[in-house]
Amino acid sequence: MRSKLDPRRIHRLLVPVCALPLILTSLSGSLYGTLTDRGVEVTWLLKMHTGNFGLFNLQPYYSTILGVLIVVLALSGVVMFSGIKRTRSESSPS
Repeated sequence: MRSKLDPRRIHRLLVPVCALPLILTSLSGSLYGTLTDRGVEVTWLLKMHTGNFGLFNLQPYYSTILGVLIVVLALSGVVMFSGIKRTRSESSPS
């Protein structure tokens, strides 16, 4: 019987929410660097990279938010991974 706090289920819910800003930041930073090297001025892309999304200006907190999201993803992954090992060792006869 599965418990309500299934680590896999929690991790599956957290990953899309946490990964979206991380992917957006890495893609916008890479694209900004590439376009700037070619002489294209894209200040809006730099603003998006640093957390300014027009109506939602998260620039003062954006790096902290990204850091917390990375820690949340890492911890949920570790909990899920350790849960798998524990379940396998408990179910195998000794």
